Amino acid sequence: MFPDLTRDDVFRIETKRLWLRWPRVQDAAAIERLAGDKDVADMTGTVPHPYPHGEAERFIFNARKDNALGTRLSFAMVSRNKPDHFMGLIGSRITDQGADLGYWLGKPFWGHGYATEAAHALIDAIFSYTEIKELSASARVINPASRHVIEKSGFQFTGSDMADAPARKGRVAVDRFRLSRSTWASLKSWREPNVESTGTPAPQLVACA
Repeated sequence: MFPDLTRDDVFRIETKRLWLRWPRVQDAAAIERLAGDKDVADMTGTVPHPYPHGEAERFIFNARKDNALGTRLSFAMVSRNKPDHFMGLIGSRITDQGADLGYWLGKPFWGHGYATEAAHALIDAIFSYTEIKELSASARVINPASRHVIEKSGFQFTGSDMADAPARKGRVAVDRFRLSRSTWASLKSWREPNVESTGTPAPQLVACA
């Protein structure tokens, strides 16, 4: 279970350019529009295409319920300068091994490092606020951009296999990755002195209660 701290919808995570906050009903239209892009949906195993009308509202209701129960973390990625400017989703769920990491980003925001920025912040929050020992992640083999985000976040490749993809009506080939708490701690210790030496502010984790 994720801790009480994250199980209230006032909880959010701040990065240099983003807020990660609970999804809201006001995000439904943007989710339907951005996730409805075939190029976005095809890179996932769970986002349907065409995107059904009303599915976004159902997703938001379930995501908020799971967040409150502590079984998952689902966050909207939004601009810090425009808090209602929805960009994509990122989240984690409890697994037998620890927890996993998943995300999708609207096509207009590709290529600017937003997914990596959000992933780093969520990973830091999970390892900082929980006792989880390991995170897992996967990317379709046809999605090198997602693999790049995962590798830049410190995950190590563990192999390729097939994964269930209900929205793709079958199974798809994926590359799998893992990130242990000890590896994360090492990366943090290497990264922080380097950030300070460049004079660039480090991302901040913010819990608002």
